[in-house]
Amino acid sequence: MKHGDLDLAPIGNCAASALIDARARFVWACAPRVDGDPMFCALLSGRDPAEAQQGVWAIDLIDEASTTQHYERNTPILVTRLTDTNGSQVEIIDFCPRYRHNNRTYRPNAFIRIVRPLKGAPRIRMRMTPAVDWGAHAAEATSGSNHIRFRVPGLMRLTTSAPVSSILSERVFRLEEEHVFFFGPDEPFDGDLRARLRQMYENTALYWRRWVRMLATPLDWQADVIRAAITLKLCVHEETGAIVAAMTTSVPEAPNSGRNWDYRFCWISRRLLHRPST
Repeated sequence: MKHGDLDLAPIGNCAASALIDARARFVWACAPRVDGDPMFCALLSGRDPAEAQQGVWAIDLIDEASTTQHYERNTPILVTRLTDTNGSQVEIIDFCPRYRHNNRTYRPNAFIRIVRPLKGAPRIRMRMTPAVDWGAHAAEATSGSNHIRFRVPGLMRLTTSAPVSSILSERVFRLEEEHVFFFGPDEPFDGDLRARLRQMYENTALYWRRWVRMLATPLDWQADVIRAAITLKLCVHEETGAIVAAMTTSVPEAPNSGRNWDYRFCWISRRLLHRPST
């Protein structure tokens, strides 16, 4: 990401939200509230996240040559595909879980990543460096056999099928199978991690496609209207129904303008575009 480049993709579930750049790097996310201290804050540095020492969650493909990115149809599930100079390819799926469970909406303050090889023998390196105090300090981390706990506001835990030592050391390793990552509240994650996250993925996709079917959309520019509606939904503060004015903070309106304010207040508004309250 070049300085001033705001071509970013949002993900969220009306509790958690994040902004991801074109190379699948988390450059903005706050916890446990959207107006909190950003644990991922590389966006503020104005530098390429590849150079960020902290405040980024990156999955770097070694010898990367190209990247493509899209949302799965009628969902905020983001898919990024990275290809290296030898033609090896990695797919990264990013989303925040949201679906009906036990007659309630399940929307934890959590982020899920599914990383899998598509072609060849890709080599990757993970850089996960949450920060505190607006990027001033790296978050303290402790680890177990399959998790890493980060001391950010609210405490967050990464539970994964990938080698924890490789994440902590940012060591390059060959991606030979699918790996999954659940970054959420500091709680044990029981059961088959891959199976549970795959089910969360399917449930989340189904939830959003059902939500979209309830929209009253015009025939003209329908795909664009649906994408705009999903983006607005991601800005809803679930508990009040208000809409967050922006997922970011203090982004200049124009380069060197000096106009640099915090936009993370909420517009007081009725729920829009969707009849049910879920």
